[in-house]
Amino acid sequence: MQEDALPDNTAQKESPSYRLAALDPDFILGDSTRGVRFMLEYQKAEDHLRARGVVSTIVVFGSARVREGNPWYEAARAFGRIASERGGALRDGDAGRHHVIATGGGPGIMEAANRGAIEAGALSIGFNITLPHEQEPNAWSTPDLTFRFHYFAMRKMHLAMRAAALVVFPGGFGTLDELFEIMTLVQTGKMSPVPIVLYDSGFWQGLLNLDRMAEAGFIRPDDLKLFHYADTPEQAYDRIVEGAGADWHPPTNGSVQA
Repeated sequence: MQEDALPDNTAQKESPSYRLAALDPDFILGDSTRGVRFMLEYQKAEDHLRARGVVSTIVVFGSARVREGNPWYEAARAFGRIASERGGALRDGDAGRHHVIATGGGPGIMEAANRGAIEAGALSIGFNITLPHEQEPNAWSTPDLTFRFHYFAMRKMHLAMRAAALVVFPGGFGTLDELFEIMTLVQTGKMSPVPIVLYDSGFWQGLLNLDRMAEAGFIRPDDLKLFHYADTPEQAYDRIVEGAGADWHPPTNGSVQA
């Protein structure tokens, strides 16, 4: 070796420790950086929502297993259109977009509500989740408002934090999870009261006997007023407006909320 040759530092440069932290997948995806990933999932969606001026949403949930032509699918599609046309989602300007349809981003009821919003000419949000059997985003959410989360908790936070109303169509465990999540947040004062509408009174009254919980003293009788039933898309939207009262109508000027 020549005396003026530099020692070989290839091993140092190829060591994982030498990678820039932000470009090191082993570090970013490691156990110690879970909190960082949680924060990034919040911030990425937040940046896109703010860029589009989304101030508030109407969250629609229900079964991923229904298909086009099913009465619940067509009702969710009609509701997405009605709510988008009347709720402020079509308005764009300093006041921002209000009451934009937001779903879990998947098929079934979520697809139908996103579809109705797009057919009305409005934005449509899809908060997807990574599952063992990969969930594909439906084709009706606005592309730059189509998100994918690893953490259920962060997905739920984004579903709740801008929600001005929740409409819940018949569904399974995931649908019940989202319903009781919002009801618990409202019941405990962690979230401001919002209209909660259960679509298809026959289905929900046959499934849930919440009066039994009140009789046992596990919830207050007033907690049974946290939600209302609806049996048509028009009625569902009317229940939201009635429940929200004067607070429902979006402003026509002002700034997007921080």
